Amino acid sequence: MDLQTYQDQRKQFAFYSGSETIDDLTYTVLALCGEAGELANKLKKYHRSRTTPDKLVLADELGDVLWYVAAVATELGMTLDEVAEMNMDKLAARKANDVVTG
Repeated sequence: MDLQTYQDQRKQFAFYSGSETIDDLTYTVLALCGEAGELANKLKKYHRSRTTPDKLVLADELGDVLWYVAAVATELGMTLDEVAEMNMDKLAARKANDVVTG
């Protein structure tokens, strides 16, 4: 699946719009942080128990992160393709200027 198709299809599952207490951009950014935290927490538990991480469990959480990345892009009025291209341009410029990225 390409990024644009994913971004378009995820809209059918968006039920956060229209909140009276928080705007959609703020909601999606906060939710993205929460989902990234869930991914990190799952990995932490594997490390704590000294077990091999279950890739499918982590991928499931990563899918939630991706959903909210697409949601944030949508709220910014951008496509994931545009965001990805901007990021590659930034990284290429840093590399050309010998700036270390992390």
